[in-house]
Amino acid sequence: MSEQRYSRRTFLAGAAATGTAALAGCISSFTGGSSGDTATIFHAGSLAAPFGDAEKPFEQQHDAEVVREAKGSVGSTKKITEQGKSAEVLGVSDFRLIRDMMLPDHGDWYSIFATNSMAIAYTDDSTGADEFSTENWWEVLARDDVTFAHSDPAVDPNGYRSRMAMKLGAIEFEGERLYDESTRDTLIEQSKIPSGTETELIGQLESGELDYAWQYKSAGASHDVNVIDLQPAVNLAVADQKHAKHYAKAEVEAGGNTYTGAPIAYGITVPGVAETPDLGAQWVEFMASDEGKAILEDNGFSPVSPLVVPESGKSNVPESVMGMAEAKSSLGPLEL
Repeated sequence: MSEQRYSRRTFLAGAAATGTAALAGCISSFTGGSSGDTATIFHAGSLAAPFGDAEKPFEQQHDAEVVREAKGSVGSTKKITEQGKSAEVLGVSDFRLIRDMMLPDHGDWYSIFATNSMAIAYTDDSTGADEFSTENWWEVLARDDVTFAHSDPAVDPNGYRSRMAMKLGAIEFEGERLYDESTRDTLIEQSKIPSGTETELIGQLESGELDYAWQYKSAGASHDVNVIDLQPAVNLAVADQKHAKHYAKAEVEAGGNTYTGAPIAYGITVPGVAETPDLGAQWVEFMASDEGKAILEDNGFSPVSPLVVPESGKSNVPESVMGMAEAKSSLGPLEL
């Protein structure tokens, strides 16, 4: 699985040497980290755009350097739980990875800070682009002359969510289904699974190697690609009991784990191994501030405001973060 590592200051220094990313919010007052602090951030590939946009203003406000490592959320989490690496922040596209893999041994709190929706991306040059739409996406993808892909379900939630969406299309919801089991099987069998996160599939779209790629809706805001919305029955975006019960009918086995369909909710935490946990908490505060929420919105995400933290672990949440959050035992149908 490839990994992308970013440091704005390192990049700018190198360039000089060579000449060369559903609810009402709060505002935080930032106290700033000590000079010279570094915030290492492990995060989902889909968070590369908003976290990249947040990097410079955060560094300026806190006199700190941000080093980001983008990888699939499962892989990012395992850097801490299996590889013993240290980070000030872990941001994932499925909060359940923190709840189920990080707590209690590698951390003691988390918050939900954003939501998203499954979608399919393509370019004007994609085969069948002129006819591709919300009403017939499965018919176009099933064609023999069309290539499409999703990320690896074993390392990236976008991968197992893509498979869930394809499965859900063949499951009846409110008396209707999009297609039959034969079409479902064709879609799953014809899906390519290259190594990399969903964001790395964008390059393959742009080069023409792929016609279509399973993405989050946010990809349309942060990349130069076309994106179609999917039906609520398959987009994993509707956080009510009726849809959650339907989504849970789709399960995907990958990497020795079984993942169950649920509304998409992004999670963030300061791992127990953080060397400068106060700086990590300040990053969480920044993403929950008006400026951070605007960055998320500009990149196609829906901020959760105020942040939502589990009622059972609210005493572990840093006071500065708790001031921008509310504690709940569930968020809609999602058990925290």
